[in-house]
Amino acid sequence: MNSERPLAIVAGAGAGLGQALAARFENGGYQVVGLGRTKPEAVSGRFQTLDLADETSVPDAIADLIKAHEAPKVVIHNTAELVISPFLETSLGDHQSTWASMVQSAVLLAQSVIQPMIAAGGGTFIVSGATASLRGGARFSAFASAKFALRGLSQSLAREFQPAGIHVSHVILDGIIDTPRSRALHALDPVKMIRPVDIAESYWQLAHQPKSAWTHELDLRPATEGF
Repeated sequence: MNSERPLAIVAGAGAGLGQALAARFENGGYQVVGLGRTKPEAVSGRFQTLDLADETSVPDAIADLIKAHEAPKVVIHNTAELVISPFLETSLGDHQSTWASMVQSAVLLAQSVIQPMIAAGGGTFIVSGATASLRGGARFSAFASAKFALRGLSQSLAREFQPAGIHVSHVILDGIIDTPRSRALHALDPVKMIRPVDIAESYWQLAHQPKSAWTHELDLRPATEGF
């Protein structure tokens, strides 16, 4: 049974940015399916619990979604696992789990959706990056190395599949995203944080750019953020 509305998949649709993305595309007329390990208390669109780094579960789950709704027009990879620890205290397991959460999940997601999207005429694949995509800070070895890899993967996907109609865009979120959790953690003035709804609006615009003017990499930051 196919939906009349185009499908948008938000991988990493947790509270905060993930749900803001889901809400923006749901309000814009898409059938949104959010994926993630933990279901938020408030959900926009549908939500399916899924370990996005599980190589046995992800292909089958995506295939089922495509069977039910046709190939997605928009896919957003928004997973993250933040490890902040001195390098000598950061275990190999920390590095592996961080890489799996962000990079392996993106590989599995892309392998599951790109060919069906090409066959359906194209679409947009957006990847959420961070300040750590560009520079690794002290105590961020696991997180930054995974974000660097995710940026490289995004570039490779764009160069390989853009001619086939897949718009791959990497978004560098250079700042703290405004959520209740981040406010408690950082004690930062909300004016100096990035509002999830504003990020979601930029993702919406990326997903609807004309083919003659596609953006591969976009950086977003508050006006108060140095760079």
